[in-house]
Amino acid sequence: MEIIKAVFNGKFDSLENIQVSPLSRAYTFSDSVYEVVPFHNSVPIAYKSHINRLKYSANALSIKIDLDEISNEINKLISLCTSTSGYVYYQVTRGQDLIRTHIYSNDLELETFGYVTPHTFKTKFLKVMVCKDLRWGRCDIKSTSLLGNILTMNEAKEQGCDEVIMHNENILTEAGASNLFFVKDGDICTPALSNNILPGITRQILIDTMSDLDIKVYEADFTIDDLKNATAAWLTSSTKGIAPIEEIINLDCNLTQTDDKYLIAKQAFDSKFFSKRSF
Repeated sequence: MEIIKAVFNGKFDSLENIQVSPLSRAYTFSDSVYEVVPFHNSVPIAYKSHINRLKYSANALSIKIDLDEISNEINKLISLCTSTSGYVYYQVTRGQDLIRTHIYSNDLELETFGYVTPHTFKTKFLKVMVCKDLRWGRCDIKSTSLLGNILTMNEAKEQGCDEVIMHNENILTEAGASNLFFVKDGDICTPALSNNILPGITRQILIDTMSDLDIKVYEADFTIDDLKNATAAWLTSSTKGIAPIEEIINLDCNLTQTDDKYLIAKQAFDSKFFSKRSF
């Protein structure tokens, strides 16, 4: 059994030895933010973007963080990994209460936690379902408060699906742990960023990559009917890369993995995502 390396409040150890207080606000209130930083050939992918998003999420919760210290810990975790490909999970929590209380003290001592694990980046064809978005109103913050995602994704699993595509009053938002792209009338489309959508790093990498090829990605409010008329669709995330959707079980649409725009996007994205240099 592989020993997973971790760090808690600056001390490195095996994950199984990490101990967290039950009065940590991450445990009682999900009062914490996190990032997942992928790496390939031991080089972090889109590192600055991930760190900047962590800073954005922490600022939104009025949590002050030391980016230099966090960066050092993430890089050390990568160096401790037994594989050259994987990801670092890193979490920042407001701190530990003396007794559970909704109103937090500004004097709490910050808690930081991270671990590294090997991960094989490979293309998986997904079966998904469309469902109502049950999440809170600040999904642009990458917090550990993910109960809405958990409920919908486990409902999808019971239906034999890998993921969900969520909507808010018929307006598409995102997937349970990914961003959504689809091709409609020959155009690549993705829901526009809002408080209901996490600004995915992989999402932005793909948009920038398409821009380099002079291919526009249309960002707007799209509906379930727009998705129904799609010829191809895929999800993006730091651990999935680009994952094509082969079936939406509760939506009558014909999706193909041979769509020209999808193939161009997949090839160009993989070339950049798995390059040997950091960006």
